[in-house]
Amino acid sequence: MEGQQDYDLLVIGGGSGGLACAKEAAQLGKKVAVVDYVEPSPRGTRWGLGGTCVNVGCIPKKLMHQAALLGGMIQDAPHYGWKVPQQVPHDWRKMAEAVQNHVKSLNWGHRVQLQDRKVKYFNIKGSFVNEHMVCGVTKGGKETLLSAEHIVIATGGRPRYPTDIEGALEHGITSDDIFWLKESPGKTLSLADVALECAGFLTGLGLDTTVMIRSIPLRGFDQQMSSLVTEHMASHGTQFLRGCTPSRVKKLPDGQLRVTWKDLASGREDMGTFNTILWAIGRVPETRSLNLEKAGVNTNPNSHKILVDAREATSVPHIYAIGDVAEGRPELTPTAIMAGRLLAKRLCGQSSDLMDYDNVPTTVFTPLEYGCVGLSEEEAVTRHGEEHVEVYHAYYKPLEFTVAERDSSQCYLKMVCLREPPQLVLGLHFLGPNAGEVTQGFALGIKCGASYAQVMQTVGIHPTCAEEVCKLRISKRSGLDPTVTGC
Repeated sequence: MEGQQDYDLLVIGGGSGGLACAKEAAQLGKKVAVVDYVEPSPRGTRWGLGGTCVNVGCIPKKLMHQAALLGGMIQDAPHYGWKVPQQVPHDWRKMAEAVQNHVKSLNWGHRVQLQDRKVKYFNIKGSFVNEHMVCGVTKGGKETLLSAEHIVIATGGRPRYPTDIEGALEHGITSDDIFWLKESPGKTLSLADVALECAGFLTGLGLDTTVMIRSIPLRGFDQQMSSLVTEHMASHGTQFLRGCTPSRVKKLPDGQLRVTWKDLASGREDMGTFNTILWAIGRVPETRSLNLEKAGVNTNPNSHKILVDAREATSVPHIYAIGDVAEGRPELTPTAIMAGRLLAKRLCGQSSDLMDYDNVPTTVFTPLEYGCVGLSEEEAVTRHGEEHVEVYHAYYKPLEFTVAERDSSQCYLKMVCLREPPQLVLGLHFLGPNAGEVTQGFALGIKCGASYAQVMQTVGIHPTCAEEVCKLRISKRSGLDPTVTGC
């Protein structure tokens, strides 16, 4: 398109990455607009500005995880001298209202921040007309045409519903709905090859929760750690149906949901009744309604994600894609935010720095949290060969677990290193309380190229769980018992 554009930068998608990019560019003097529109979930759930993380992801998930952890602390309290009633019931409605009110405050905060930075916000559903122009449609059907010199696609993704299971769409919910339920979900079946966090906090809140897994949990993560995560959940009340796949969901006259499934090993069919079916089988990128072909933007025909280069540029040089919608990028809020900010700085001529997607730390907020950064043990062996990899590991007991007589069988950590001195750290995996806080600190060292020798020269903070990383002396290759004794 020739001639003057309406904006220097137009961002499609008001989630973490899109908002970060828009605000950074506006602060650097660009004329910026954000187009954002949330299609209600099949159950009719809708929310405000801020994307998945704020509304139906990281924020409400962590708060409900915290609610479940508090339940565990109440059980610990008598061991520490607190007189607690035998039965301490949980009020889902009160928790949900508090979590939802916080989310709404964040929605408002994002709108205020855009206004303060003079970013124009359009609550419209955008799609391409050509490579410089986007057509936005309001809920009422009114159209607005917007043109820009540069366009950033940051539309993220939405939960996937199975298309081959009778009753799945009509009777199931997803993470788009669970955090906005006004009433307790009750007895829940979570169909989750990729998500254990919801099942974890539902169990922790006292709900009868079953996880059905077709293949392996936490695909893409270290599988030894994944096994320990599910072991801990199973020992604390979450039920698992492994190697099973559902075939249909039927609503009974009393409102309960009857699920029929097949055991893949035996071929035997079985069924059970639940109050809620939670689908957590992956996510679909929000690209199909963008009319990308009109702009010439290429996608992966299988994943439908947008193909990008190291500069986040698509097949059209002035159109970019960041976050979950981009092919080959980790589906994590902090990476989308950093990628968005760095992109804005490059577009404004303030920097040439590219986003580095190596050694990105993350945490799975299961009841016993799992934090990791760098390579899994499997990845390290594949990349470098087993003879060139040394793994230091330990089973430890958090001090907080001692007086309360908590089981610490799955509290475990390992450091994956190159075998050749000074033994560069390739990955760190930590399972235990506050795993996110522990992993964030060590992530800096690993990002800076820390070696095992340097970690061993680091003084631990006593008494903490994090100090166990600085005390890793036993390698898997030695065959010695890695259980920590003493304080």
